[in-house]
Amino acid sequence: MAAPKVVLLSTYELGRQPFGLASPAAWLRRAGAVVTCLDLAVQRLDEETIRAADLVAFYVPMHTATRLASALVPRVKALNPRAHLSFYGLYAPVNEGYLRSLGAETILGGEFEAGLVSLLARLPGGANRDGQPQPVISLARQKFLVPDRSDLESLSRYASLILNGEKRTVGYTEASRGCKHLCRHCPVVPVYGGQFRIVQREVVLEDIRRQVAAGAEHITFGDPDFFNGIGHSLAIVKAFHDEFPHITYDVTIKISHLLKHAPHLQTLRETGCLFVTSAVESLDDRVLALLDKGHTRRDFEEVVRLFREMGLTLAPTFVPFTPWISLEDYLDLLAILAELDLIENVGPIQLAIRLLIPAGSLLLELRDVQDHVEGFDEALLSYRWRHPDPRVDRLHEALQELVRQEEANGAGRREIFGKVWQLAEQAAGKPGRGLVEKPRGPAHTPVPFMTEPWFC
Repeated sequence: MAAPKVVLLSTYELGRQPFGLASPAAWLRRAGAVVTCLDLAVQRLDEETIRAADLVAFYVPMHTATRLASALVPRVKALNPRAHLSFYGLYAPVNEGYLRSLGAETILGGEFEAGLVSLLARLPGGANRDGQPQPVISLARQKFLVPDRSDLESLSRYASLILNGEKRTVGYTEASRGCKHLCRHCPVVPVYGGQFRIVQREVVLEDIRRQVAAGAEHITFGDPDFFNGIGHSLAIVKAFHDEFPHITYDVTIKISHLLKHAPHLQTLRETGCLFVTSAVESLDDRVLALLDKGHTRRDFEEVVRLFREMGLTLAPTFVPFTPWISLEDYLDLLAILAELDLIENVGPIQLAIRLLIPAGSLLLELRDVQDHVEGFDEALLSYRWRHPDPRVDRLHEALQELVRQEEANGAGRREIFGKVWQLAEQAAGKPGRGLVEKPRGPAHTPVPFMTEPWFC
């Protein structure tokens, strides 16, 4: 019997070379499948490969990737109506009904590698008469394999790090999946439910070795929270730094974890951490409580102080547009960022992000949310909501267009921030107050950042 032919498809992953293609590729190849990885963020769809496939599996780790993949299904089905269609990744199980309506036969969330291998036994052309035998969500503890990146595009095709005006080639890996926290708006929560799973240390380190050999000068750890398993994480970065002392890295960590584990910030700095991304989301304590973020505005300000003392860079991300903010609240957010000298630490798109309420979101348990939602939009993969003050929605739309145009024109973060401030003042009917910035010292260190804006 001929080996099954599998195509793993990624549509978007924040400008990173997808771990979610490389990891299952290793598992499937070990099981005897002929695997082709296609990352449509940097490649065109290979129609001949699709026509020959027994299984086409779409990797959907986030909202934008799922929408792009969904739009691609009709084309894939037209090219190969006999292929078994699967969706796997964080956004697959929460959108199960919609994806099955498009023709998906297998949906895999959580720890999906073993499920994809199990699926091989039903190929080629096996009908799904008795339903899907694999669990839609698996939290089984897996013994990972080293990701197989052999047919992925060169790291040079992906987003770069900008440091002191120079570009560095970036690799990407994951030391864990899931999260032990239950932030209400987070897409990880409906799948992992407060649990997380580690990728074995030697697997992570070997993945890094291979990417460094392929030209990586910086590594992004994509864990939802790098400090969920702090002993595991610190052991990895210490071993990583011992082996590659000149390679830098970045991680994502909650504000509450940064405070709880503040003594370990020095370890991050000493092992080459250039910056820490943290999903701050809001500086309004009421909104933070509704999202169940586990931190306050004062906590955020304390983390900013700690990072300045340690010589670390904080890269806060935000969801400023929620049903509960006013135009004055938005101006307050901008004023705090200016006062704390964080303008260049925040990607401009972060000033124009609107709250997504995906299927299964814990936000739907709140009366404050139920009063605002207007039904689920399958095409948008989100519940629709309108702000009680139409001016807030109009400002959001104007800011998204402003940021898109300014970034396309090559404007810097500080310049864009100033224009965002002006638009917000006009929307609030308070033009002319002007942006007041904290004076910057002559030794101000340039902020490192990725060429791909953080999105979802």
